[in-house]
Amino acid sequence: MMEKYKEIERSIIKKYRKEIWGRFVKAVQEYKLIEENDKIMVCISGGKDSFLMAKCIQELKRHGNINFDATYVVMDPGYNAYNRDFIIDNAQILNVPIEIFESNIFDVVASVDSKSPCYLCAKMRRGYLYNRAQELGCNKIALGHHFDDVIETTLLSMFYGSEIKTMMPKLHSDNFKGIELIRPLYLVKEDSIIAWKKFNELTFINCACRFTEGCSLINDGTSKRKEIKELIKNLKKINKNIDYNIFKALDNVNLNCVLGVKKDGKYKSFLDDYDEIDN
Repeated sequence: MMEKYKEIERSIIKKYRKEIWGRFVKAVQEYKLIEENDKIMVCISGGKDSFLMAKCIQELKRHGNINFDATYVVMDPGYNAYNRDFIIDNAQILNVPIEIFESNIFDVVASVDSKSPCYLCAKMRRGYLYNRAQELGCNKIALGHHFDDVIETTLLSMFYGSEIKTMMPKLHSDNFKGIELIRPLYLVKEDSIIAWKKFNELTFINCACRFTEGCSLINDGTSKRKEIKELIKNLKKINKNIDYNIFKALDNVNLNCVLGVKKDGKYKSFLDDYDEIDN
């Protein structure tokens, strides 16, 4: 009988070859996310997305033609024992050799009177991860954001930030020279990840935050992102390709038909060169 982790690996490259493996490889190639001699710190939060990303990167290293190194890291921001053990158990089931390092993020966030604890927590997590990558000599940090995260972030920016911007497949760090952030699951849809999880009878923590009630295995449903997720779900009943169309629009911006654009903090209005056009 095949060991469970081997069955899980087989499901990624066989059963979900088109929905997961193919899209993962396409993102890696199209956006040049993983290249020769990269040293990647693969960040595992304990959720389905980051664990799937870890398995895809393992498969790429094992069967791909790119020579790179990967270290699988879990940052413990102050998890309770149950959630920490849950992550360790899943790492063993999936055969992912994780390295855990501690931080005091939850304690710090708890001590600050913040109206946006999630924002503060995310910002602090990012700083700790960049520092750890630097210590490990890594030039890239891999995060498990997927296609749906990209679409939701785009609409959140429009609806609540009055700005058209999206989650990029890769970014240079402003504060940590020589380190890039990459998102290998950029083209993989969340439905496919959920299907893979269910097929393999896996259970992951959804949110291990101590500030949100009852969130170890469920979503609390109160966030703006949840609101956007529901909106997209309803829109897809009218047009099943609505998410893809939003994504494609971000790769097809017609600068002749926008009121203004901003680059590197500098704003340019369509009026700036409007009268230069020969009518």
